[in-house]
Amino acid sequence: MIFAVDIGNTNIVIGIFEKGSNNIVCNFRVQSSTSRTTDEYAAIIMRLMESEGVKPEDISGVIVASVVPRLIFTFTKFARKYLDKEALVIAPGVKTGISIKMENPKEVGADRIVNAVAAKVKYGYPAIVVDFGTATTFDVISRQGDYIGGVICPGIKLSSQILHSNTAKLPEVEIERVDTIIGKNTIHSIQSGIYYGYLEMVDGIIRRILAEEFEGEVIPVISTGGLGSVFAGESRYIKRYEPNLTLEGLKIIYEKNI
Repeated sequence: MIFAVDIGNTNIVIGIFEKGSNNIVCNFRVQSSTSRTTDEYAAIIMRLMESEGVKPEDISGVIVASVVPRLIFTFTKFARKYLDKEALVIAPGVKTGISIKMENPKEVGADRIVNAVAAKVKYGYPAIVVDFGTATTFDVISRQGDYIGGVICPGIKLSSQILHSNTAKLPEVEIERVDTIIGKNTIHSIQSGIYYGYLEMVDGIIRRILAEEFEGEVIPVISTGGLGSVFAGESRYIKRYEPNLTLEGLKIIYEKNI
């Protein structure tokens, strides 16, 4: 089995795949914390694996993508100590199957590259990926199949938390779709503003990307990330939600490098 790890600023998502297959045997989500040791993460992960009937000896390979540099060492050490494997880490020199046409390719987050690889393989090109994480990122794959850049915005959850923490009387609310734009109470009003305001921002950015790069043509727009499903059915452009897109991209890259 292939052990794929996507380390984000808020959560770490782990997926275990059958080797040579796109089937995810199981996946887990744990909180990102640079204060946890390798052994503390191991205590959590090994217990989760055991609950799914996966043994350390079942793992034949490990691949890691991280936007938190300190946790790369933590998980490469975990792979070595507990799975007896050397982890493949997404970094310059790793074969991805996509050319990065940026001023400084080394600046591009590993997760963004992995998402683009998965979208290119699954949907062809051109394509746009919108990842709803701690930050919301828009990644663009050109007509030639190259990664040409994108957009980074504060994530919707972060925006909601800032609104709550910087106002004396406004409560923190659950992020969810509400039926009417006009709120009938404070909570409803905040949910409406956050949800529909963010939705319009997302659609506005996609519309501008399409106009700037693709002359308004219809191309696949795929969402992923923890809150991606909230907008997939409402966006004018996002038609597919792929919750495991990053994990699938990691598996694709792993297989290119073995």
